[in-house]
Amino acid sequence: MEEDIHWSEVAAEKLIKEKGNKDLYVCASGISPSGTVHIGNFREVMTTALVVKALESKGKKTKFIFSWDDFDRFRKVPQGIPPKFEEYIGLPYTYVPDPFNCHKSYAEHYEKEFENSIKDFGFDIKFISQTKKYESCDYAEGIKLTLNNVDKIKNIYSRFRVEQLDENWLPITIYCENCHKDFINVISYDKKYQITYDCHTCQKQFTADFRKKGIVKLVWRVDWPMRWNYEKVDFEPGGKDHSVSGGSFDTGKHIVKELWKREPPSYVMYEFVSAKGQHGKISSSKGEALTINEVLEIYETPIMKYLFIKTKPRSPLDISFDLDVLKIYEDFDKTERIYYGQDKVGEKETEKQKRIYELCVDKIEKKFQELPSFRHLSILTQIYEGDIKKAAQEFKSKRAENRAKLAFNWVKLYAPDDFKFEIHKNIDKAIKEKINEPQIKSLKILREKLEKNRYDEQKLFNEFYSICEELEIKNTEFFEGAYIALIGKKKGPKLANFILSIGQDRVVKLLSQI
Repeated sequence: MEEDIHWSEVAAEKLIKEKGNKDLYVCASGISPSGTVHIGNFREVMTTALVVKALESKGKKTKFIFSWDDFDRFRKVPQGIPPKFEEYIGLPYTYVPDPFNCHKSYAEHYEKEFENSIKDFGFDIKFISQTKKYESCDYAEGIKLTLNNVDKIKNIYSRFRVEQLDENWLPITIYCENCHKDFINVISYDKKYQITYDCHTCQKQFTADFRKKGIVKLVWRVDWPMRWNYEKVDFEPGGKDHSVSGGSFDTGKHIVKELWKREPPSYVMYEFVSAKGQHGKISSSKGEALTINEVLEIYETPIMKYLFIKTKPRSPLDISFDLDVLKIYEDFDKTERIYYGQDKVGEKETEKQKRIYELCVDKIEKKFQELPSFRHLSILTQIYEGDIKKAAQEFKSKRAENRAKLAFNWVKLYAPDDFKFEIHKNIDKAIKEKINEPQIKSLKILREKLEKNRYDEQKLFNEFYSICEELEIKNTEFFEGAYIALIGKKKGPKLANFILSIGQDRVVKLLSQI
């Protein structure tokens, strides 16, 4: 049944059915570098990447192309960028200077930021700069075909619009060959390759052959289908905003059929992504982008993939930074244990979890490697006051050390206050005053037992209840006294494991001050 198959497999099978058996399947994604490429944009890339992986698992050859729409115009100054950048409005992104002075252009800054952030994801992507394609005049024939079929395009638009387009409307943007801005008015087109236009900025008239000067760009709704034809695209996803009735995919599929006599790509719509507690579409231009690197401060790369893999594209996705992080790590660790046969579940569930794990991990190790839980490491890193190497020393692996680093990042940046703690170096008078007499007696007995015996977690847990029975003290009262003595709070991590993680000797030394 379809629900038993991962959604990427369903999309791959649909693609093969629609396009037939081919020697090569071209799968595409694209983003405009209007600002930091955020986690919402990343869903576009992940959706394509997973369909590529599903095709490859079926023995199909693929080509994964990614278009940087950097020939788009700089429309407005995003938050966080100096207001003086208003002077660059109307230029292509590649002609706007880098506001951070570290790359050749505004576009390159955000493009390299994104490309570097995904270098460990194992994607085999061919990046394409649309500035280079347009300026090399590679699309001259597509532009000519478009300009000679404006009536057809208007007719397609009119099926979805109430207001009709102006009779002089043309589906192009022209960047002035002198000032490179798009504040122009088209005077004439010779039905071949020559366009005459007025530039309002330069106050001059120019005539250009767009086979020789790459200054003419198609508007988005025509540019997209033109590129489907040019790149022979077989699959491309699109966000909810592109997928509505009358949206750019709707018009695009009619344009590519009528102008280029080509079927549109197989398509998957994806919903928006938000940080938990934040609603609606994440936007770079509003200065509220959640970046891939910010997510990778908390999540291992395979687990970040896991968030997208286990959620169907049509379902909204919240990236959690609260206590849900602990559960997400636990769920992924369970998937990993199922893959290696460490946890047993039903046959169908095993098959499902194995496929999810294969999609998450690029290099699958031959043997299962035991790894501490994220929760445990978030406690250990606090015990060792942020010393990552000490926190991970018992586990002797780079992955454990990396997970410890991420766990401590989470504690510092996002963990709720009642999850955070500092172990007392001394028990002073103020702390002692918070502990009542029965609690003091119980902690002294606990100290004596810790001095004389070595415990595992279960034996120590049982010892707590023996002490409570001996002194006829409530369990809750005993635990409260222990936590106040150790960290100054009435609650804390599971006490037996906590004491063993701190170290019996260290706890004895602390309790001897009561």
